Amino acid sequence: MFDKSVETFEMLKRPDTILIIPVISNKIVIAHEEQPVKGVFHSLFGGRCEEGEDALVTAKRELLEEAGLESNDWELLKVYEPYTKIEWRIHLFVARNCVKVAEQKLDAGERITSELMNFNQFVTFVESDTFYGNDFQLDIFKMRRDKKLDELKEKLLE
Repeated sequence: MFDKSVETFEMLKRPDTILIIPVISNKIVIAHEEQPVKGVFHSLFGGRCEEGEDALVTAKRELLEEAGLESNDWELLKVYEPYTKIEWRIHLFVARNCVKVAEQKLDAGERITSELMNFNQFVTFVESDTFYGNDFQLDIFKMRRDKKLDELKEKLLE
């Protein structure tokens, strides 16, 4: 502490999470999902890191499982740490030049379909009430406010 004393604070820990923005021919691929506990929602592709698994390895695995897509052009866009009392990171990746290489291999509790969107449709999608992903959604609102959406568009579709 500031006075040199020692205190113990409790903190929760959960596996890190991955979010992926896949891009195919200047179109962004989004997920329409249904899970038994969450119901129907819309999101980016992603999931949890297995113990000891690197974030990029997780991203590649999740994209292949959930969408049957692979990419050779990955970039980490941001790492969110949404809570001070939970050790948990959310890694946001873009996967450019994706290609379909396999069928989905979904978990028993997942139903996922995908849709291609242009950038403006994608922004509207993220801003919708049915989008699951508050941290990224807040970033989109801030980019719109600060007139920086074009920077994101260039980053995703470069």
